[in-house]
Amino acid sequence: MAAPMSGVGNPGVKSSSFNSTSFQKKTRSKLLSIPGTRPSVQNGQLLVSTGVTSLDFLLGGGLAVGAVLLIEEDRYDSYSRMILKYFLAEGVVCQHELFLASAQDSPDDILKELPSPIMDDVAIPKPMEQPRLSSDPQDSLEAMKIAWRYQNLPKVQSTLTSSSRFGHYYDVSKTMEAEIQQAAKCHRFYLPDHPNQTAPTHSPMLESYSALLKSLQEVIQKEGFEVAASSSKSRNILRIGLHSLGSSLWGDDLCCCDNPKHAHALTTFLYGLRALLRSSLAVAVVTVPSHLIQNRALMGRIAKLCDTAIALESFKGSEMETNPLYKDYHGLLHVRQVPHLNCLASQFPDHRDLAFKLKRKQFSIERLHLPPDLSETVSRVSRVELPGAASTASVCGLSTSANKHLDF
Repeated sequence: MAAPMSGVGNPGVKSSSFNSTSFQKKTRSKLLSIPGTRPSVQNGQLLVSTGVTSLDFLLGGGLAVGAVLLIEEDRYDSYSRMILKYFLAEGVVCQHELFLASAQDSPDDILKELPSPIMDDVAIPKPMEQPRLSSDPQDSLEAMKIAWRYQNLPKVQSTLTSSSRFGHYYDVSKTMEAEIQQAAKCHRFYLPDHPNQTAPTHSPMLESYSALLKSLQEVIQKEGFEVAASSSKSRNILRIGLHSLGSSLWGDDLCCCDNPKHAHALTTFLYGLRALLRSSLAVAVVTVPSHLIQNRALMGRIAKLCDTAIALESFKGSEMETNPLYKDYHGLLHVRQVPHLNCLASQFPDHRDLAFKLKRKQFSIERLHLPPDLSETVSRVSRVELPGAASTASVCGLSTSANKHLDF
């Protein structure tokens, strides 16, 4: 459409009026401005931090509001519980409201174990300095040999960090101060405090899950976390932490037998949970003891009902704990599923080999890369202890025996 030229033929009109156009600069729609959130650069979805900066980078910048993150627990529920604490601690620092549900430990006991926030930049990972060559000619010659062997290989960046800082850092060796913790508003759901209903129900959902979903719905409606709610007061985010769903403490039998009686109880609850979060300013982190669930097809359906799913495989109590190849790590992290929100195809992480480790003060996720094989002794030890080495050794033994037989 052409611009209206009302000043044509009028000498009193300035020449600048002839340069006016009907085209206007396209502006973005107004986004919610909530502390502790930011829009995604990929799809515009509102994101919150999980409290672990490397996990935020792995998920594409953070955890989307209205989504569900599933964490398949490690064998002793040490590191999955820690990620849940990071998620809750980030909510306390960002002044978000919390909802914590548990059947094993009291929510108050879990909140007392939240890590202490670090307000300075001490925990920011710094780039590693290149090793300097020694003045000793023998050491310099050995260094040159190593550099010649690996000079054409690309440099591997272990840490998962982004250019822009999002979230906070925490010290796991200290607990959060009581004054900071008490300032946050937390809604608690402790299963022993909610007696089972005696009325029969036709829903496949268990009474414990039904009571939990009802409590969540009441908090979201009463506290104004619905997206369609009136914006008379300032909006906020509700962080939901559900610990160890599917365990026998919730009355579920997923971990007890191959063909559980309540096979659809947890999946029905996740249907309702995701439908509830889609229309609210809430985000949930759910932990499930997947190593106890023997029906793998059912575990696959549980993961499909969540937007993001990761699994933690701890080295504690396994042969990998004493393997020198994994001495710098405490376990492996597997990405089962990534979200498909406001996009046709999701951005899957470029590295599938991921590992996590717990330092003295910090939990971090890194790219897994094994150390260089520099000596014959290390090579022999690593080949024996690597998974699948027995099959390789058996094949070598068969070929050696076959050669001896031919020589004979």
